[in-house]
Amino acid sequence: MRQFSACIEWLFARDGDAFADRIRLAHEAGLDAVEFWHWTSKDLDAIAAAVAETGIAVSGLVAEPMIALTNPANKETWLKGLQESVAVAQRLGAPVLIAQAGDELPELSRAEQRAAIVAALNAGADILEGSGVRLGLEPLNTTIDHVGYYLSSTAEGLDIVDEVGRPEIGIVYDVYHSAVMGENTQEAIGDRIDRIVHLHVADHPGRSDPGTGRIDLKERLDWLFAQGYSGRIGLEYKPATGDAAAVRAVVKSLGGSLRGVA
Repeated sequence: MRQFSACIEWLFARDGDAFADRIRLAHEAGLDAVEFWHWTSKDLDAIAAAVAETGIAVSGLVAEPMIALTNPANKETWLKGLQESVAVAQRLGAPVLIAQAGDELPELSRAEQRAAIVAALNAGADILEGSGVRLGLEPLNTTIDHVGYYLSSTAEGLDIVDEVGRPEIGIVYDVYHSAVMGENTQEAIGDRIDRIVHLHVADHPGRSDPGTGRIDLKERLDWLFAQGYSGRIGLEYKPATGDAAAVRAVVKSLGGSLRGVA
């Protein structure tokens, strides 16, 4: 059965509620996992309490600080933050940390920037080794949401992972970003399905509710699972409403079902 994770940066957000209350709302809606972005700006005690109270899983969070890995000068600062991020992930039981490459730097060649990313990830793998946490490098679209970002190609992201050559390092494959870049999922991933540590979905245009736009999300997910992906699907989209029923409808449209929902 496909498992889904609600990105509570956007889903279940209600004015006046504490962030941790979104965990309770996700659980009430039938979801068995949540994820979020920055942990340094959150009340981790409240989050841990809500996780313990509901029994919900935390599927992932961002490896902080979110600074450019394309810049070799950031390496040591990022590694120190990664150590702290691993500790937070372990506390919350999260198996995935999400990393971004950073923006392209005009003062460095792409080869130099790629070498900086590889060096940071290699060193990061030593920190991750034996922790039970994997790091996913995330390609992003550069046509709409992240103009200037270094890594817009899924294939290049996979090539970087292969160059690092450590099981602790993979990619977060965001179907929305990939589709916006005009990629075909089968061609972009090929036989490297095992490098994917987590999935994200949203529709286009608007990074909207799956099923409301032009991306063949169900078809792409069917292929990914047929190739052996078995992790969670992160629902990282900007919802039209805060209605739990709308989230359930999205899950159903993507071939899943939720606890307590027929």
